[in-house]
Amino acid sequence: MLLPSKPSEKIKAHSDTTNLLSYAKFELEIKEVETVYVLMGKETQADMEVPSVAVPLISEFADVFPEELPEGLPPLRDIQHHIDLEPGAMLPNKPHYRMSPTEHEELRRQVEELQSKGHIHESLSPCAIPALLIPKKDGTWRMCVDSRAINKIIVRYRFPIPRLDDLLDQLSGAHEFTKLDLKSRYHQIRIRPGDEWKTAFKTREGLYEWLVMPFGLSNAPSTFMRVMNQALRPFIGKFVVVYFDDILIYSANPELHLQHIREVLCVLRREKFVAATKKCVFMTPKVLFLGYVIFGEGLQVDESKIEAVRQWPQPKTITEVRSFHGLTSFYRRFIPHFSSIMAPVTECMKGVKFQWTTETEEGFQQIKEKLITAPILVLPDFSQPFELHSDASKVGIGAVLSQGRKPVAYFSEKLSGSRVPYSTYDIEFYAVVQAVKHWWHYLFHREFILYTNHDSLRHLHSQEKISSRHASWSAYLQQFTFVLKHKAGVTNRVADALSQRVNLLSTMVVQVPGFNSFRELYDSDPHFSEIMVAVREKKNSEFVLVDGFLFRGNQLCIPECSLRLQIIMEIHGEGHVGRDLTLQLVKASYFWPTIRKEVERYVERCRICQVSKGKATNAGLYRPLLIPT
Repeated sequence: MLLPSKPSEKIKAHSDTTNLLSYAKFELEIKEVETVYVLMGKETQADMEVPSVAVPLISEFADVFPEELPEGLPPLRDIQHHIDLEPGAMLPNKPHYRMSPTEHEELRRQVEELQSKGHIHESLSPCAIPALLIPKKDGTWRMCVDSRAINKIIVRYRFPIPRLDDLLDQLSGAHEFTKLDLKSRYHQIRIRPGDEWKTAFKTREGLYEWLVMPFGLSNAPSTFMRVMNQALRPFIGKFVVVYFDDILIYSANPELHLQHIREVLCVLRREKFVAATKKCVFMTPKVLFLGYVIFGEGLQVDESKIEAVRQWPQPKTITEVRSFHGLTSFYRRFIPHFSSIMAPVTECMKGVKFQWTTETEEGFQQIKEKLITAPILVLPDFSQPFELHSDASKVGIGAVLSQGRKPVAYFSEKLSGSRVPYSTYDIEFYAVVQAVKHWWHYLFHREFILYTNHDSLRHLHSQEKISSRHASWSAYLQQFTFVLKHKAGVTNRVADALSQRVNLLSTMVVQVPGFNSFRELYDSDPHFSEIMVAVREKKNSEFVLVDGFLFRGNQLCIPECSLRLQIIMEIHGEGHVGRDLTLQLVKASYFWPTIRKEVERYVERCRICQVSKGKATNAGLYRPLLIPT
């Protein structure tokens, strides 16, 4: 807003309203004064969305949240970024990149800005790599260096990287979260004195070298993590998680959370670190961290990843399949029997020639649907007992780790190689062993309940003679303390959901052309339409939806269509058994209201059964002969 220093007579000097002037009026007003004051509006970090309860704390630590990174070098801390080159390696000397005039001007401006801050200075280094510009999300540019040549001859650190699962487990019981993002975080760490020449880079104007740690240099993420771990070590594992450049503060309640934030900010002030308020998230009940949405009830899949999967087109090359497999594998803990469902997709990555079959497409669509409808996983509570449900099929094995009937994580593995011919007992036994191995860090030195639907596994500790394979598996399980419980039939609902429903749908997809289109018939079916409404409104616990298909227990509900007759024909045609046994076999996997009537009608009219039926009639019951008198 522009105002003349001498207010016009027509404008009230102390008016509460805003006065807008036209260009002609403003030109007339400005001629009457010597000085013009310019008031410019600018979004500041104070305008960012910060909960009111946290505003006083942020104001108290205003020096930790400056508008710009302070000029000058950061302090020389105990840990600097070391650059150790391989002995005898040839130093790179690359030419600078050609750029458009606009890009060159932006690069020159940023180099001058870094010089004025003291982060770089001119160099006489014998090695050099080119500088380049990388676009940011907001449309601006970040200056980086193409460090590929120098990274090839840098000795890599072997700094231990924490497992994501271990970090997520620490968040159990937390309901308040704050995520901190340091401003130009790498530039807040010094290069070890004497190593600056190894960071030299070229532009059209000259050769420069870094005094602070640049982006893109090998070992830079590890150095940053080492610095953060050293500074925040008293809090890590208690209420702070550090994973490379992500810093998360977590607490059970708001009062305690404010105290935890204060303690962390005190450390940042002492170590002279500064944060970017605009990129920080304060006191939120739900936060995106390490690719997961974390909140008090557990974990969810990131919505942006779900949208990416939903819109993922059919892969055309093996490289595109690998990209899809990599994304979905990151969230495999959310998907029961991931390996079995994904098997057709992984198969097409093995051959030299890319082949996308109907079976592959069905698996591709099914895994997308599974991820889009992924459940909420609870974070493990180590004060409560764990329950391990295992199950197996001829395709693969699966398991679910739960607490209080809520899933913590899913595990699956596709059977391949020498394990394919395993007996049912061996596959069930193998499923138990692999599940325990997968979650041993949860179950070791902790009593848990192991559920399985294979009754013979109850006797695995009491067998007198066992094979060498079983002996090895039994020896491993003896390290753990668990109670083995058998849950047979439909009572083992979790295990059945992990195998029988998935396997049935997988079989139907392969054997019935266009099977996926049958789920669209439920809403118009005279019997199942009302049930579908009740299930969606969670008013019917007898039925459940799996990938859009309606199940009654483990029975797949078949809407009114030709598929009903096809199922009866297939099952009865396998052995042309009698009416009752045919009905029993059909009802084992399928359900519809008139199933008995249709099975009886078909068996009675079966031509093969009529032709092969024996001509002898039943002679009836034996009767005692009359004794002659």
